[in-house]
Amino acid sequence: MPLIPQEWLGSHVELPEDLSPAQLAAALVKVGLEEETIHPGAVTGPLVFGRVLSREPKKQSNGKIINYCRVDVGQYNDEPGTGREPSELPSRGIICGAHNFEEGDTVVVSLPGAVLPGGFEIAARKIYGHISDGMMCSERELGLSDESAGIIVLDDAAAASVELGSDARQFLGLPGETLEINVTPDRGYCFSMRGVAREYHHSTGARFTDPGLADTPLPEATPTGFPVRVEDNAPIHGQPGCDLFVTRVVRGVDPAAPSPAWMARRLQQAGQRSISLAVDATNYVMLDLGQPLHAYDLDKIRGGGLVVRRAKAGEKLTTLDDVERSLDPEDLLITDNGGERVLGLAGVMGGADTEITAETSNVLVEAAHFDAVSVARSARRHKLPTEASKRFERGVDPAVAGVAAQRVVDLLVEYGGGEATDEVFVYGQVHQLPALAFPVADVERLTSLQLSEDRIAEILTDIGCTVERGGAVWSVQPPTWRPDLVGSAHLVEEIARLEGYDAIPTAVPTAPAGRGLSPAQRQRRDIARTLAETGWVQVLTYPFIPAARFDELGYAADDERRTAIALANPLQDEANLLRTSLLDTLIPVASLNVKRGNPAVAVFEMGTVSRPAGISPAPIPVAGQRPSEEEIAALHAAIPAQPHHVAGVACGPRTAARAGYPVETWDWRDAVEAGRRAAGMLAEVSVRAANQAPWHPGRCAAILAGDRVVGYAGELAPAVCKALDIPARSVAFEVNTDAALPENVEPAAVKPVWTSPVAKEDLAFIVDADVIAGDVRAAIVAAAGEALEDIELFDVFTGDPVPEGKKSLAFALRFRTDHTLTAEETAQVRHRVARRMRKDFGAELRA
Repeated sequence: MPLIPQEWLGSHVELPEDLSPAQLAAALVKVGLEEETIHPGAVTGPLVFGRVLSREPKKQSNGKIINYCRVDVGQYNDEPGTGREPSELPSRGIICGAHNFEEGDTVVVSLPGAVLPGGFEIAARKIYGHISDGMMCSERELGLSDESAGIIVLDDAAAASVELGSDARQFLGLPGETLEINVTPDRGYCFSMRGVAREYHHSTGARFTDPGLADTPLPEATPTGFPVRVEDNAPIHGQPGCDLFVTRVVRGVDPAAPSPAWMARRLQQAGQRSISLAVDATNYVMLDLGQPLHAYDLDKIRGGGLVVRRAKAGEKLTTLDDVERSLDPEDLLITDNGGERVLGLAGVMGGADTEITAETSNVLVEAAHFDAVSVARSARRHKLPTEASKRFERGVDPAVAGVAAQRVVDLLVEYGGGEATDEVFVYGQVHQLPALAFPVADVERLTSLQLSEDRIAEILTDIGCTVERGGAVWSVQPPTWRPDLVGSAHLVEEIARLEGYDAIPTAVPTAPAGRGLSPAQRQRRDIARTLAETGWVQVLTYPFIPAARFDELGYAADDERRTAIALANPLQDEANLLRTSLLDTLIPVASLNVKRGNPAVAVFEMGTVSRPAGISPAPIPVAGQRPSEEEIAALHAAIPAQPHHVAGVACGPRTAARAGYPVETWDWRDAVEAGRRAAGMLAEVSVRAANQAPWHPGRCAAILAGDRVVGYAGELAPAVCKALDIPARSVAFEVNTDAALPENVEPAAVKPVWTSPVAKEDLAFIVDADVIAGDVRAAIVAAAGEALEDIELFDVFTGDPVPEGKKSLAFALRFRTDHTLTAEETAQVRHRVARRMRKDFGAELRA
């Protein structure tokens, strides 16, 4: 995010003298530029000018000569201090080891409470037998230079212009508090002082001078210009990687010429270090105008020209950070005229072969306009975000390229003693953005702002648009630095932003009449509430599992639950599949609870699972354009089925041990009952014996809605309990709630409540040993008719007197209707049941 030095910003827009970074942030946030942070100054606390009144050299026992000085620091002379030494002079006593000053010199003094770069805190200290109540500073101590021959001493002219005790930061160019802003992707022009100054003008109305306009006409291209060819044979989305390229040549630059102090200071305040004049000039103009530039050592370029092309397979480039990078055919390159030597990654970073060095005297200046998508892809591919790339990928103003190149040339001529030759080359031209049809009524329709047409035109003109008024629909051409303005709604947003969001009237829409919860939502809440009321606790698990989970759960090789979606970028490499059953993730949660000291566990979860069987992968559509209808249909066809399930796992005791009461444990019947309750909220259900992993063979029940199996419940297989480290004889259930209510199954109906007395019958039938009790129960229910209120299997008996190969099933039946049943009516029901049992199972009624 860009740092905004106020002194630099003030060169483009009028700023109040007492403007603080916090006030600047408040002004910018009104137009959508958020404050990231306010950085403290390089030096905090009192840093002031002082005059040496006396200097007393004293030789120490170690042979070192130090100076005990009295320094006049103006208003700070009388400030209370710690251990202040008495003196007749209005001053402070300061110990100094430097010797490049005399009495009467004006110096820079840091007083107690100041903090210098590196966290060096200034305090009153006793040194060499005296109290040093401050410190006279050198350039190195203030971070102004890496080397220092002594303390800072002002010349006579500078000393006459400053006041003793006044703040020395601005005079020295030390950055004070500096605002850092957050720039959204659509406001790339604000990665420059030019853009931020314009926004401050929009916010406050302060006078703005556009530095992107040339002071004098730019030189025309000449036949001797350093030529550039663009050979983009594989443009991305049909957009050429480069549509504008300006080159300028400056010869005879003094390699040892330093950057001017004001430029180095501004770069430092903006968070960049000074390197050399040529490099600093390109960086400075980029930060000022937003146009990335590059300076080449002209003498190192072969062939007398440049070629912009896509990379070839196997090509490599050593960039300025000394990293060798393998290039991709999508990368846009700048090469020498032969096209073989790669000089840079266009819009991202230059190469080491032609970088500016301490011997460079002839400089080629480049200012180009590269395609945002091409630059963004290269920067991400090589993990190389640079100051240039983050500007190009957000959109750079092509109209400023020539101005920026001229500014660099001027700086090299003025401060480096170079000669601006007539070698001027321009490839391409500045392309204006297309005009937009702008229905003026959209302003009020979209924002409720009631503005005059003159005010609307004023705002659009102020942001740089060319407005052709006439009728209900205007023609508005966005400025070249606003590629984000591509529709009428964007223009309305700009008008609302600059008029002020607080000016938009508040209009609370009328809430539509609620329809309440959908049937599916009501059903799922009913299921969750029912399970919670019977002792189950709802949990939420991550739907990602390892491939080994299917083996742990004992799924057969051809089980459809083994077909799972694999994630391309999983949170954990070992858990890269989407679950196909809730038990895939729920059983490990129950195991974790037990390991954490929770012996009694009964957890359930409601959620979706993925069943990708039968789908075909769809090709990924090309980015940057709307997929065709066929591609959209293929994407929909590639989405797996995601049915909603409810599942639960329980183990351990259901009740705590108490004196006089036996401990109840969760068993398979609890799981079956929970599954029946869950599915029973959706439809009439029944159960029958089944064999399904991960349940124990012979201790598993299928849950049916009509004739459809919608779930399973029972005791988990011993091998599963061992593999997933869960107590033996743990129980579980899982129900497909989407399948529990298909179109051909009637939803559960509420039975009437009768107040008449109940009639009871206990019937025991002798059937073959392989007959399923659930089938017998279903036959009894069908034969008993509507009078049957409840039925329970209360006894299963084998042995004498029941014949071998047979078993006795005893059921308790309860009958109730809207009247008191007579003995004859209950006898008729008993006879109907007995006949049905003889017919279906050859059963005999046991006496």
